Amino acid sequence: MTTSTQAPHDAIVIGAGAAGASAAFHLADRGRQVLVLEARSLPRHKSCGGGMAASMQRLFPFDLSPAVDQVIARVRFTWCLEDPVTAELAGDSPFWIVRRSVLDAFLCDRAVEAGADLLSGHEALAVERQGDLWEVRCADGQVHRSRALVIGDGSDSRFATPLGLGPGRPRFASTVAVEVPAEVIDPDTARFEFGLVRHGFCWAFPRSGGYSIGVGTFLGRSPQEEDGSARVLDALLPSLGLANDAGERKRLNLRIWDGHHRLDGPGVVAVGDAASLCDPFLAEGLRPALISGCTAAHVIDRWLAGEAMDLSDYSRRIRAEWGESMAWGKRIAQVFYRVPGVGYQLGIKRPTAPQRIAQILSGEMGYGDIAQRVIRRLLFKGS
Repeated sequence: MTTSTQAPHDAIVIGAGAAGASAAFHLADRGRQVLVLEARSLPRHKSCGGGMAASMQRLFPFDLSPAVDQVIARVRFTWCLEDPVTAELAGDSPFWIVRRSVLDAFLCDRAVEAGADLLSGHEALAVERQGDLWEVRCADGQVHRSRALVIGDGSDSRFATPLGLGPGRPRFASTVAVEVPAEVIDPDTARFEFGLVRHGFCWAFPRSGGYSIGVGTFLGRSPQEEDGSARVLDALLPSLGLANDAGERKRLNLRIWDGHHRLDGPGVVAVGDAASLCDPFLAEGLRPALISGCTAAHVIDRWLAGEAMDLSDYSRRIRAEWGESMAWGKRIAQVFYRVPGVGYQLGIKRPTAPQRIAQILSGEMGYGDIAQRVIRRLLFKGS
């Protein structure tokens, strides 16, 4: 084992995804000495639908548009590929599609420009609290030290649960992601299909030169169980003008939001998917990743400056800005996905519903704004 002879960093960020890179940028931009450790070499492919609210631009002092692959103008919903409902997105480009390989590398580049150190291809194997410092041991034998630690190593995080960050037993959605190169029909339209998947839905997001397609199951299944994704894709892909066996398929487990939990400890926070922040109804992960990364940087910076006794303000802020809405989103999901046919008729097909979902996707509205009416309607009609 080789210990770094350099002075401890102010913060080490484990994981160079959207959450970790956002935290690294904002800390470095505030003059903090930051080290980012990424297990894989950048840029690296990451299966992800890539939907992101354009309102996230407000979190950064630089233009995010170079990382945007497609601007979405409308959202189309169907039930068993029929009974369509379309919502036009209001405002100025409220929903973007990004490639994660591009976005993550773009954010990392901005962090490095701000002064962060980045070590890609350096897998963190173990973390340990030693006095007032964190020690991170990497696969190459190097040990790096810091005052603060940001856990951003994704849904498969090896550190969040052992450190007591987030739920002790994370809840997962089982998804299959498909990337298909193709000529895109309606390149400014994102599609959601609610009838083909039991306890879940499909999505088809256009991007430059193809589609990002997914099948997600949110209730009653473990990540290891088959969810009939092949059958679903056999029906879905031809509706987009694609062969039913098109694309490379990858099974993923998403840590979805499952209650209010503490996300901080002594000098440490969890961000993004590692913190189980993924939307339990629509599987949105990028917005909470960016929000949590930026929030973590602000709170850690104040703590490093001696303006706060601990990092508990991070957990409080994430609960207020994201968790309260997700608590309602979870309740909607539990009712909707148990009676999806009723949910589609009484939820999606109501005159105002598509626009409300579009507003949620764009960040203009939270689930709490619609939840009580939606749940009462579904419970009453679905019983």
